[in-house]
Amino acid sequence: MNTQKVAITIPSDLVVMIDAISKQRKVSRSRFISTVLREKLIEERNRHLKDAYDSVFSDKAIIKEQLETAKWLEGSGNKVGQEW
Repeated sequence: MNTQKVAITIPSDLVVMIDAISKQRKVSRSRFISTVLREKLIEERNRHLKDAYDSVFSDKAIIKEQLETAKWLEGSGNKVGQEW
């Protein structure tokens, strides 16, 4: 994995907490911060994707289209691909 040094300024009480947890987990401060940051960024990305999905499927025209398509498929008599 490529790494890059980044200088940031954070409150000292946060550094104390980071150091305590990283020591407990037996990982470096950098590793701990990277891990927590990665988890937060993945969480944020997933939230963004969910919001985008929810936005699309809250559109009344899309809801109507999805229901009509489902009814059409159900009434087509062809059960192939509809095992679920």
